[in-house]
This record gives sequence, C-alpha cells and structure tokens, in this order.
Amino acid sequence: MADWEALFRKKGKIFNRPQEDMPKVIKLLKKEKAKRVLDLGCGTGRHTVMLAKAGFDVYAIDVSDEGLRQTREWLKQKGLKANLKKASCYKRFPFEDDFFDAVISTQVIHHNYIKKVRYCISEIERVLRPGGIVFITVTTSKYGKVRKRTRLKNLAPRTYVNLGEWERGIPHYIYNMKLLRKDFRNFRILKLTKNSHYCLLGKLKK
Repeated sequence: MADWEALFRKKGKIFNRPQEDMPKVIKLLKKEKAKRVLDLGCGTGRHTVMLAKAGFDVYAIDVSDEGLRQTREWLKQKGLKANLKKASCYKRFPFEDDFFDAVISTQVIHHNYIKKVRYCISEIERVLRPGGIVFITVTTSKYGKVRKRTRLKNLAPRTYVNLGEWERGIPHYIYNMKLLRKDFRNFRILKLTKNSHYCLLGKLKK
C-alpha cells in the first residue's frame, strides 16, 4: 500500500514549489472563465494554495490526513480558504457530475496499476463539465530506466514499485505519449510535452 502518510510526516512539504507550468495553466483558466477547480491529490497543498491565491473556488482531495493537515495549516497562514476532503483518486470522487470547470493533478494519477489509473481518468471526465480543462503530469520512462540504481521491483507491465527510501512502496505506472493520448482520448489535447515528466493540457470534449 502506498504510504503517503509516512512520507508526508517524515519529509514535510516535500513539494513546496508549484509545478513549472502552473502559472500558464492559471492564465488559461482565467481566460476560460473557470471558477471551480479541483486539485486532485493535493499532497501538502502547493497548488491548492496557489489556486486559492489566484481567486478560484478550490476543492482539494488527498488520501493522506497528514497532507491535508499541512494544506490546512498553509492556507491558514496565508489567510486563504479551500474545500478539503479526504478521498482516494482511485475511488468514486465525492462530487456530482459536471461539478468542476477544471481539474489539476500533478504527479498523482500514475501511482497505481493501470486499471485503477483508468478508473481515475473516468472520474475526472465525470466531474468535469463539457469543455472543462484538465492539466495532468505523470512520470516518464526515465523512472524505469534507473531501476538498477533506485531498487525498483516490477509489479506488472509498465508498473514498478520503489524499494528504496524515496516513495517506498508506492507503485508507478509508466506512460508514453501513445498511451497518454489513448487514455485521454475523450479530451481535445491542447498541449502534450515531455521533459522530466509528461505534461498534458486538454479540454473535455463536448
């Protein structure tokens, strides 16, 4: 089982700086007049805080009590508000259909077997309004290539778990461009890039 609770307790705000594309994503969200935004797998709150500061009606879910606690603390320090809920991205989201104008999820959805990852994508589609924006980042094949140095165990095709200290016991499904396009075929892809991670920006087809 992925032990995010232990990771957040030990490392604190391990991701305290926003993903590099987020300023451009926020600019697009404002251009599209998005108001209600979901931070899916918010961790310790780096994007929840950023989105709240930008004036959005932010909802955030995470499976970790510690991550949510740190997010609440960070929001309080900044004098900001967001709607936080404990929930897994691999189970039905606690929201109605067509509830959000946008869903943001960085380095989250690939942390499971592909069947559950695809269920998560189907839930993103369900809670997004038609024409809603999605911004997703997932790990690249580089993760699998360094397995000799990082002590990875192969669990299933394209699926590894780290046996070392960093993200110990947490599965990683390794996407490529073709698979990403396939699994996000219900979105009109605005941008798909690869650097240290795959970054996908899209609009849910109407």
